[in-house]
Amino acid sequence: MAKRSLEDLLRESGNPAKLLRNQKTGPNVYPGVPPEFTNWRDEQAAWQKTCVLFNQSYHMADLAVEGPDALKLLSHLGINSFANFTVDKAKQFVPCSYDGYVIGDVILFHLAENSFNLVGRIPALNWVRFHAETGGYDVKVELDERSAARPDPFNRKSYRFQVQGPNAVKVVEKATGRPAPELKFFNMTTIEIAGKKVRALRHGMAGQPGYELFGPWAEGEAVREALVKAGEEFGLLQVGGRAYSSNTLESGWVPSPLPAVYTGESMKAFREWLTEDSYEAKASIGGSFASGNIEDYYLTPWDLGYGHVLKFDHDFIGREALEARAKQPHRKKVTLALENEDVIRVFASQLEKGDGRGKFMEFPSAVYSMHPYDKVITGNGKTVGISTWVGYSSNERKMLTLAILEEEYAQPGQEVIFVWGEENGGTAKPTVEPHRQMEIRAIVSPVPYVETVRKTYVEGGWRAAGGPSA
Repeated sequence: MAKRSLEDLLRESGNPAKLLRNQKTGPNVYPGVPPEFTNWRDEQAAWQKTCVLFNQSYHMADLAVEGPDALKLLSHLGINSFANFTVDKAKQFVPCSYDGYVIGDVILFHLAENSFNLVGRIPALNWVRFHAETGGYDVKVELDERSAARPDPFNRKSYRFQVQGPNAVKVVEKATGRPAPELKFFNMTTIEIAGKKVRALRHGMAGQPGYELFGPWAEGEAVREALVKAGEEFGLLQVGGRAYSSNTLESGWVPSPLPAVYTGESMKAFREWLTEDSYEAKASIGGSFASGNIEDYYLTPWDLGYGHVLKFDHDFIGREALEARAKQPHRKKVTLALENEDVIRVFASQLEKGDGRGKFMEFPSAVYSMHPYDKVITGNGKTVGISTWVGYSSNERKMLTLAILEEEYAQPGQEVIFVWGEENGGTAKPTVEPHRQMEIRAIVSPVPYVETVRKTYVEGGWRAAGGPSA
């Protein structure tokens, strides 16, 4: 019996927003590594003070795109400029719907002539696969699914590590026995570790300069062991699954935009191509921002801080809608620093008998759905934005959220209110226990939140010197 499509599922449900808010799927998992190698507090500290090894070999999907029309296909889908996108470069690839809303974002690697690889969450990769199969392009695509979505979770095509932190360069030099490659941001080269050829990308996931390293799966363990040994004298710690997802709170990247695929006649063919088992069909929405209109959860490139990569120097899906929106006011991505006193009230409510407890806050990541959307309001109850990720930074001793606010309310130092918990005691997600909503005061702060990240990584340091990843 043929599987139902996403379109079939949405038609049967009657309301995409209600379906996704009550979806049984919990937050994305980070398989293949233990929750903690040491403890998540020290692992967080290491990416700021010494060095860490992120093992990304398991939780992201890879899509190989090859053929004479590969660049033509990607350029047709990405809002980025592809001018001067030569071999051994990478970029953050951002595709949008016909109405100009983000479908997802992934890292695009230009590996060789007519050969590309996209790495990240599956929605953007599905969009590329759909157009490769239906658009008449002379390309071949091959999907290497993440471990959690495959029958052989430890049989990927490639390993992928990141070495990040103040001592990252020293670790790479020790592991290679040579000076670290001098690369501009998001440029690649080939190095040798443990006798294996390794592709190296200049990167900075945790807000510190470092490298992303990848190669054939069978060689991954030898490379990892060599990196760990080389890092011993430089304070390198391996990062477990608990700490991993919290690093985005300090670096400022929003990992969870809901793919804008659930509405619109122009997107219907894609929804018919997606099955009821797809990521898009299983996606869950959680949080205090509750709307019956799924389009209220869609995000623009400006919402996510991608206005600088949007270039109208080529034709791409969504261009007309984005050109019309370009000169309109845009919301702004910020960090919210939650007031300690109010956070403590939420924790204290867990120790009180009765029905008055707030939604439990897990440490260090308090995310409990695939796509968190919490409401941000003013003192008089006006909704002025949404929060998209929430958790605890031991480095900053703060609960932080990544939020998107109307520009008027996005100025650093302003006080807003973060609403924690879901309406009417909670939705039907199994990760949601009966609770009451609680208001938490928050101070609007810059993004990235960490000053050293803003100063050395973004505003005027090594990343800026390397040029933007457009």
